[in-house]
Amino acid sequence: MALTGHVLLWAVDADTVAPDVLERHAAWMGTSERERCMRFVRPERQRQFIVGRALLRRALAGLLKTEPAAIGLAERPGLAPALLMVADVGFSISHSGRWVACAAGAGISLGLDIERTDRERDFMSLAEHAFSVEEVAILRDSEPACRQAAFYRMWCAHEARIKLGCASVVEYPVALPGLAGVLACTQTLETAPVLTQLRLDCM
Repeated sequence: MALTGHVLLWAVDADTVAPDVLERHAAWMGTSERERCMRFVRPERQRQFIVGRALLRRALAGLLKTEPAAIGLAERPGLAPALLMVADVGFSISHSGRWVACAAGAGISLGLDIERTDRERDFMSLAEHAFSVEEVAILRDSEPACRQAAFYRMWCAHEARIKLGCASVVEYPVALPGLAGVLACTQTLETAPVLTQLRLDCM
């Protein structure tokens, strides 16, 4: 039985995952996951994919009180994977560069987006192409020292809402050094979520 309202929010630096650890977690994947993983040309993208599915299985296993290898997932083109069991849980996966993150919670729908922060990025130009006129104006009016953080918060919020797939009740900014993110939820959480960095070989 999953604990309603409890949200796990984890991130892994995929570059720190040793080959044997990656192989062990890849063995949990089902046929559709293996097929999709093999379609990625770049080894880095395959690594991200395996780490994301492993992290998600560990999170769901903790909520559902089962073993990670028992969590069945099926790929859906253009959508998040489907959980092959009846359970009132929501989850979302995101990746950016070497980072992979997932959110999982019972009785709640979730949308997560993370982005590496880059001080050299022309974020005002990106904002003008991606944001509304009103949002660009808000960004321009913000304090210069806070503008980059505001851009990433707005960018991640847009992506998180898309992944959520419905109107969000609340959006929580989350971060690690060099990484920004937003978790969109369909209900207010009792405590603000904290993005926790983990290692797959220590779980």
